[in-house]
Amino acid sequence: MIVAAEGVVGILAGGGPLPSQVAERVLAEGRQVFIVGFQGFADPELLAPYPHKIIRLAAAGDILGTLHLHGCTELVLIGPVRRPAWRDIRPDAEGARILAKLGRAIFSGDDGLLGAIVRVLENEGFRVRGAHEFLKQQTRLEGALGKKVPDETGFSDIRRGLKILSVMSCLDIGQGCVVQNGLVLAVEALEGTDVMLERCAQLKQVDSVGGVLVKMPKTGQELRADMPTIGPVTITNAARSGLRGVAFQADGTILTDPAACIMEADRLGLFLYGLSEKEMKEIS
Repeated sequence: MIVAAEGVVGILAGGGPLPSQVAERVLAEGRQVFIVGFQGFADPELLAPYPHKIIRLAAAGDILGTLHLHGCTELVLIGPVRRPAWRDIRPDAEGARILAKLGRAIFSGDDGLLGAIVRVLENEGFRVRGAHEFLKQQTRLEGALGKKVPDETGFSDIRRGLKILSVMSCLDIGQGCVVQNGLVLAVEALEGTDVMLERCAQLKQVDSVGGVLVKMPKTGQELRADMPTIGPVTITNAARSGLRGVAFQADGTILTDPAACIMEADRLGLFLYGLSEKEMKEIS
């Protein structure tokens, strides 16, 4: 593998605010940045303040050529991207070559695929870095972050959720689940957290206290490409579905806007709790 010298930080951007937040932090560190936004996923308005180009997801030749042209030696993969249907991929020649390199990983879960993509990018000469390396103030947020604190029932549901996710992780399914009074209402799969929460609104037990959303990375997950995220909308949707709180692994989750998340949790009366490394070990 060729290791590139320090140069411009390239960002491969999916949706949401995190790509622009990473770009802002890169510039604050005195580095240069260039963003490749995936067409149909990245928000052009959020990318507008930064040097960028919007490119079709499967146009790998254009993507790699653009990154090299702008001197990118390090890459950050950040922002949600839906896995396209095969009929919609239409790879260019370079994309076809990379798809061949990915091999069976194409048919695996998200973590298997993203891990394979990271290895391909490293073989192309890039150093792949995690968004959390730049967004340090948005990770490792431990304990009760707002006014509410989980009671014993809440902690019991959190423990149950972590056990469910630890069992799921080897199957590379999802990063979240909802538990209410020991009953698993839903587990996250391809639909994502928000759609999972919508389902929970119909499944909650009306004669019991509200459930808890639990999020954590899968065991061995490639965090440089896919770290769990929580934003203010997550908190809003959790409350809308009748939940009483949100818990997450502190050193394995990015809060897109910590202050707004805490404010929304306090406004809606939910707890927002970051599990420390010690707590994770005790629970497991």
